[in-house]
Amino acid sequence: MEDTELSELLHLVGRRLRHGYVHRLEPLGLNPGQARALRALADAGRPLRMVQLAEELRIVPRSVTPVVDALEEAGLVRRQVDPANRRSTLVELTPRGREAVERAREARRQAGQELFAVLSQEQREQLKELLLVVDGQFRQCREGGSGRTGGRA
Repeated sequence: MEDTELSELLHLVGRRLRHGYVHRLEPLGLNPGQARALRALADAGRPLRMVQLAEELRIVPRSVTPVVDALEEAGLVRRQVDPANRRSTLVELTPRGREAVERAREARRQAGQELFAVLSQEQREQLKELLLVVDGQFRQCREGGSGRTGGRA
């Protein structure tokens, strides 16, 4: 694998992590898209309009409807009319939805622990630091910063 490109290797490891995550979500009755939606609602700390949830998930608004439908059917979210704009619908977590967020986060942690168990604690910390540098540059570029963290002309 010496000639394997870094991006290809990272993609492969990401796929393996996702597979482990999907495997752990199945008993919870969730798929990764639904877990992301629950996480977005939890992270917002307040009900979100459907269009806001779609923006958080970086999907088109019409694509969020089936996700919310499935979550509502499972009793994890509820819809309500937005009192500030009666034409808008708010989506909020139910108590069961809050529990599901935590179970999904634990599923993701377990998938990562299993995948990275082959590394020492020091190696995991080093990998985390490197990935934070890469992610930080991406976030800086997205937010309109220079995107430079040194070493680039």
